[in-house]
Amino acid sequence: MITLTVELGVRSYPIVIGSDLLGSSGLFDPYLAGRDVLIVTNEIVAPLYLAPLQKLLPDCQVNTIALPDGELTKTLETVNKVFDALVAHGYGRDCVLLTLGGGVVGDIGGFAAASYQRGVDYLQVPTTLLAQVDSSVGGKTGVNHPGGKNLIGAFHQPCCIVSDTSTLKTLADRELSAGLAEVVKYGLIADAELLTWLESEADALLQRDPDHLNHIVRRCCEIKAAIVAADEREHGQRALLNLGHTFGHAIERCAGYGEWLHGEAVAAGIMMAAAFSERLGRIEALDTERVRNLLSKLRLPVHPPKVDPYEFLAVMGLDKKVSDHTIHLVLLDALGVASVTADYPSHELVDFLSAQLIR
Repeated sequence: MITLTVELGVRSYPIVIGSDLLGSSGLFDPYLAGRDVLIVTNEIVAPLYLAPLQKLLPDCQVNTIALPDGELTKTLETVNKVFDALVAHGYGRDCVLLTLGGGVVGDIGGFAAASYQRGVDYLQVPTTLLAQVDSSVGGKTGVNHPGGKNLIGAFHQPCCIVSDTSTLKTLADRELSAGLAEVVKYGLIADAELLTWLESEADALLQRDPDHLNHIVRRCCEIKAAIVAADEREHGQRALLNLGHTFGHAIERCAGYGEWLHGEAVAAGIMMAAAFSERLGRIEALDTERVRNLLSKLRLPVHPPKVDPYEFLAVMGLDKKVSDHTIHLVLLDALGVASVTADYPSHELVDFLSAQLIR
């Protein structure tokens, strides 16, 4: 078992990483300020891991809400179902929400916790690779709007994150690869050695070697914890974590939520960011090809869907990284080094999207 800390002063919290953690009695006791617990999960995860989780809460009044699975459920309507459950059980401000599932469950449960009675505690138990390496860490919560991805939300840090990497054994192959897209992102923005390691160890990761999975969860959490500690509200370097996401969110919106997994859209978005970086002379063609080869090796898409480039651009214009009506992109300066910039000719982006999206 490994414990990292997200250093945020009085709001600091641990990330506990290891195998078979859902069999560790007393694991949650230090982080439960109240004894009224609502477990927010989904219909896929509940039959697998709800029972062992409940056994770890013997002294609590535990209730559960199991949501439908999928990105299409990430709406205000679904959050309201969580509020209804909290009210129905008479939970007060000292209650705790415990999210059990992937990124969608974590975002919905976290946003409900941020909003219910103006903020209650919540703990995360992520069960997908994407959630363990990325979305559970950092306090970003929220839901989608028909106009764009994650447009409604709040920053609300959890009290604890417990990443039991044994839960990845039941993850679908497609979901595993989707999580690896975020791991590639961390290598591209902050750790060129991680990229090299991924290139050589891709097969072991796809075969779910426990030591390899523990390694990438730990390394990605180390990087993200340091970035969040330095820039909790995304006023500076935290925006680097959005490499591939401005393009990726537009892919999800234009293709229709649920058609592409988030990590798949991020992978294609990373590829677009690399190609646009090359177009602007920031990286070499060999760098772009190396990114493409790694994503392909991890069974991830490297091309966006065929959609209208002007609709795509309009969706990008609703991205949270738009400032003064200008789209700020995370682009590569080298493999392992990225920056946020709006320093590119607008016609270059239009021409690039036309070439990428109309094939």
